[in-house]
Amino acid sequence: MYKEVNDINIKLTYKDVLKGQGIEPDRASKRLVEMAESVLEEAHSLINPAAIYTAARVTGFEHKTIYFEGGSFEGSLVARALAGAEHLNIAICTIGEALEERVAEIMGENPVKALALDGAGIAAVGKVSQTIEDIISSEAYKLNLDLGMRAQPGQEGWPIEQQSQVFSVLPAAKIGVRLTTSFLMIPRKSVSLVIPRGKNLNDAVSPCDFCSKRNRCEWRRDKRLA
Repeated sequence: MYKEVNDINIKLTYKDVLKGQGIEPDRASKRLVEMAESVLEEAHSLINPAAIYTAARVTGFEHKTIYFEGGSFEGSLVARALAGAEHLNIAICTIGEALEERVAEIMGENPVKALALDGAGIAAVGKVSQTIEDIISSEAYKLNLDLGMRAQPGQEGWPIEQQSQVFSVLPAAKIGVRLTTSFLMIPRKSVSLVIPRGKNLNDAVSPCDFCSKRNRCEWRRDKRLA
């Protein structure tokens, strides 16, 4: 059984737009701040947030493979991040195609605005996925169960080809998302995610553990110093 969510209210700020472009708001030039502010209204009109998710019961675990009702996931990240799960919360989130179509339309004539709109789209799909995480967290809390770290096919230690397993258990077409032959999602402003749920999860893992840049990551260093 899956659940479809369409009533997702997304509110962006100029800071969200800048962060979506990889720009720290405090370091942004006046021109970039003004551009970020100027695209907010249009960005909101182009966003059509939707998500679909399910909780699949885990049926087995063997070496680097976890089996669940409807499929299986395999990889070194899976072996650690999903260990101990009783269910896997599997979700696909999107903001639709309109915004990225608009970005492509104006990129040639106004690349600064196009990049600002693209940043808005990146921020928006992040907010959609966070909304779904919050819903999943609330459901787990009511069941007195814990959640593990969020994982996504394509992360280090989890081959992007495993995206097909996500689509095997979720009718993504219901929210307008499809998978290409190279396992990328269309619309591009879409994300998939898997969050383990249970009482005996491996709580000693984080996304940083699977990143090859972890020993030279500025963000991670700053967090240690905080």
